[in-house]
Order: sequence, then C-alpha cells, then structure tokens
Amino acid sequence: MNILIMGGSSGIGEATARAFLDRGDRVTITGRDKTRLDGALARLGAGAEGEAVDATDAAAVEATARRLAPIDVLVLALSGGQGGGPFRHLGLDDLRGGFEGKLWPQLTALQRSLDAMAPDAAIVLVTAGSAHVALPGTAGLAAINGALEAMVGPLAAELAPLRVNAVSPGVVDTPWWDGQSPEMRAATFESFATWLPAGRVGRPGDIAAAIVALATNGYVTGTVLDCAGGGQLAMGR
Repeated sequence: MNILIMGGSSGIGEATARAFLDRGDRVTITGRDKTRLDGALARLGAGAEGEAVDATDAAAVEATARRLAPIDVLVLALSGGQGGGPFRHLGLDDLRGGFEGKLWPQLTALQRSLDAMAPDAAIVLVTAGSAHVALPGTAGLAAINGALEAMVGPLAAELAPLRVNAVSPGVVDTPWWDGQSPEMRAATFESFATWLPAGRVGRPGDIAAAIVALATNGYVTGTVLDCAGGGQLAMGR
C-alpha cells in the first residue's frame, strides 16, 4: 500500500512509519523541519521517503498529495505543544496556538489530500485522550482534541467509501514531553503508571499498532479508538 504520514518525523508518526515499513508498504513521511525529517529518514532506513511540508500551507499539501497519488492510507499525526495548563491562567493566545498547531494542520491536510486518495482509502487522525478525561489543567487540550474527535463520525458518513477513524492516545513517552526536565518527566510518567490499568505509560509503537489496525481493517469507520493503557476506564469513560 501507498502510505502518507503527515507529522512523521518523530514520536508516534515515526513509529507508525516503521510499522508500515515492516509490513512492506511504501511510506512517505512529512514534517516542517527538514533537519528533523532527515533524522527520521536516517533512522527509518531503506524504503522510507520524505518531504519537508508545512501542513498549514494548503497548496504545498495538495501538491505533495497529488505527486503521491493514489494514496491508500493517510495518517495525520500533526501536533503542537500549546494549550495545556490551568484554565484560570491559560493564555488564550497560547490556546489559539494549540489550535493552529494541531486542529488546523490536520484539517488542512485532510481536505487538500482528498482528491489524491484511492477510492477505498483509509484516513486515521491522531487525537489525544485529553478530549474525554477530566484531568485538571487539560481543558484547552480537551477543546483541541475534542474538536477533531467530534468530526470523525460526520466525516466518515460524508466521505464514504473512504474510511475515517481516529486513535486517541493516552500518556505516551514522546518528544511532546521534552519541555519537562528529565527528572520531572520521569516523575510524571511514574505517577501516571501507578493508576493506569496497564501499569505503565504508552510507547510510540503501541499507538502505531492501533493506527495500522484501523487503517487496514476495511470494516471499521467512524470510530475513535482509545489507546490509553486503560486511562479512559480510570477516568470514567
């Protein structure tokens, strides 16, 4: 299959590229930062291709998608780091930046790739468990990811026979946490592990496996799949 992973230069996106490559698929990853993109391509090795693309640039996204057509699987792993923190003190400009870093790039990439999709293609969005768990300090992140998740069902109905699904990760050890010191990061992960039914935080490969499962099951559409180590159970979903 012909796979396009937008936001594939690190973390979940890179792990997803590895998972598809291991299946023998043709994989192209994109990222805004060419240095990071080249690093990911070096780690992925033979078979991986990449293009430096800013997903907020609609014309660039469309041109890339058309060059790769027909696309069998489109994975939208685009994300930003803004929008978290106690709501009373949350800068609304920071929250707006969070929407600009995740919601709009995913929607732009999806809309401008549609004409390049194979007739029976699969689309998988990567959201986050903050959309539906009541953790203090995550209201902004819930708004961003909740907006994406709310669109999955309507898009699946509207775009059929294309299939549209999403994976909703919980706490995963990715560069998203790099703003914390190593000590704080370790303490944060240990704290989550104490109450997660899985007994640990997630790894990028865990989420990649869920993405591949949704992308390759032709009878699943309109679904948001929790991949959170049971966090959705602990928080009451």
